[in-house]
Amino acid sequence: MSINIKTPEEIEKMRIAGRLAADVLHMIKPYVQPGITTNELDQICHDYIVNEQQAIPAPLNYRGFPKSICTSINHQVCHGIPSDKALKKGDIVNIDITVIKDEFHGDTSKMFYLGDPGIKARRISEIAHECLLLGIEQVKPGGHMGDIGQAIQTHAESKNCSVVREYCGHGIGRVFHEDPQVLHYGKANTGIVMETGMIFTIEPMINAGKRHVKLLNDQWTVVTKDHSLSAQWEHTILVTDTGYEVLTLRPGDEI
Repeated sequence: MSINIKTPEEIEKMRIAGRLAADVLHMIKPYVQPGITTNELDQICHDYIVNEQQAIPAPLNYRGFPKSICTSINHQVCHGIPSDKALKKGDIVNIDITVIKDEFHGDTSKMFYLGDPGIKARRISEIAHECLLLGIEQVKPGGHMGDIGQAIQTHAESKNCSVVREYCGHGIGRVFHEDPQVLHYGKANTGIVMETGMIFTIEPMINAGKRHVKLLNDQWTVVTKDHSLSAQWEHTILVTDTGYEVLTLRPGDEI
């Protein structure tokens, strides 16, 4: 496994790419309303990334993915393909944004509520966000990747939820997905040791039911096998000398 430790110049470019990705999620928020289609959201994001940010939507044509963003609704776990189906009141949707600016990637996602979600929908979204924060708090030089996984897994399972194991966080830079893999389950004090200059995503997928998932016939959309709700949040994280820096903070939002 070859992990790319970023130079100060590369880190600054990653800060820019991360900020742009965060800005897209901030921009799209007012549009996420009942009645809009995920295709419409995709087009709005695409136009903003290309025309306003002068950047590239990384998912478009990545390994054949047909759209510029991922939209995963309710029991969809990740990699949902935008479509002409309208979002409806009570839905929850994860919007996953990755932009490329000056060859470097910024990758982030968050959950959105359509109107007022039900108790179960709000609960799974909040637990997934708590898992992300607990994972981020483990990031520091000398820490282990397993520390991140254990923090996430322990919290999710304490809430009678489960962690999807087939998909994980990843190193990121000039390459969309690079080493190391960042598992969202595991044991503390195991795995790769974090070093200053590493940049990777933490993006736990948390299910309200069992952890098992299946891939739909479109070969992209992942759903829960038991049709239970799923939620995901994602940030791109830099390991600093003293801890971490979140490169994808949204304007006006907390982590």
